[in-house]
Amino acid sequence: MNSRERVCATLRHEEPDKVPIDLGGMGSTGIMAMAYNRMKNHLGLSTKPTRISDMQQQLAEIEQEIIDYFQVDVISLENTFSGASNAWEAWRLPDGSPVQIHNSQRPVKKGESWVLMDGDRVKAHMPPSCLYFETYNPPLETATSIRDLEKYSWPYFTEEKLRQLEEKAKRLFEETDYAIMGNFGGSIVEYAETLRGWSSFMLDLVANPDFATALMDKLADMHLKNLEGYLQAVGPYIQIIQMGDDLGTQDGPQFSPDIYRALIQPYHKKLYQEVKQSSDIFVFFHSCGSVYDFMPDLIDAGIDILNPVQFTAAKMDSLKLKKEFGDQITYWGGGVDTQQLLPNGTPQDIARQVENQIKIFAPGGGFVFAAVHNIQSNVPVENILALYETANKTGVYHAV
Repeated sequence: MNSRERVCATLRHEEPDKVPIDLGGMGSTGIMAMAYNRMKNHLGLSTKPTRISDMQQQLAEIEQEIIDYFQVDVISLENTFSGASNAWEAWRLPDGSPVQIHNSQRPVKKGESWVLMDGDRVKAHMPPSCLYFETYNPPLETATSIRDLEKYSWPYFTEEKLRQLEEKAKRLFEETDYAIMGNFGGSIVEYAETLRGWSSFMLDLVANPDFATALMDKLADMHLKNLEGYLQAVGPYIQIIQMGDDLGTQDGPQFSPDIYRALIQPYHKKLYQEVKQSSDIFVFFHSCGSVYDFMPDLIDAGIDILNPVQFTAAKMDSLKLKKEFGDQITYWGGGVDTQQLLPNGTPQDIARQVENQIKIFAPGGGFVFAAVHNIQSNVPVENILALYETANKTGVYHAV
């Protein structure tokens, strides 16, 4: 089987020849560039400068040599093999190691901090003690009326952007055999939290639901318009479309299932059903934390894939998830605990957990291996190598 066939088989809940592997297919299955640089130097596989695919999270663009070495099956439409060389410039990570950043993501130094700008507004900053950019200064934090929402400049895809994506998707589809993930996003809750501030939007949902609904109406209208053009442009070439909304915390839901069902799920359902009606693309849904209480409603909304499968969060036991929803959902992630074990365990600890997670999730298909969220900067190289070496060794189906 080639990579595309392997991923599509497991998404159909069939057992492929081996468990598919993802590293960098979207913004929560990647690796921070500091750890990536150390790994590259250790392996001696690439002498080219590392490129940053996600400036805010400081994620590395995964190079072909690493894709081959770890037998990765999934690539990102938006963040793979990107950009003409003159679009990139030198930068230094917080540990001093060199990278290249795209000129559209260039930060600005203000005092001791680096900041990312949105026009004249600072949208994120990286203080000296921080390893990535933290979002702050929400643009609609002081909004009080629908008129305030009308004044906001909502971002829509341009025809030029859609044509660029179409050309790239067609090239990747025809020239590679990887499964291609379109990183559409389509968030309702996270986007609203970014615009309003997390606490303000949480209050809106309870104290001012009419305003919260008006804001989510705007977001849904924007996403649906963008989705229409996106699917027309890249729909024939991609196999997975990434959506997402962080609904959970470590200990439970951000808000009650009743609030989700009444106020938020209708928007998710509109978006995901539009994908279903317009294409054969699988809907990938990212949400950190404890989302067990939302699972029936997410399935009803139309998701095919759950990521990152944070099995250390409340109610997210791997065996329970596989038993209760494994015939309806593909679990994408859940390969190793990235909060504690991956940075602090031994390679032997990593191997044991990876083997156990594969034994739980792999039977019957419906599993793509990835760590639980991005590999952070403090993870030892030996643990990263143990992670993917064990996954490739253990994930062969006749050995599961």
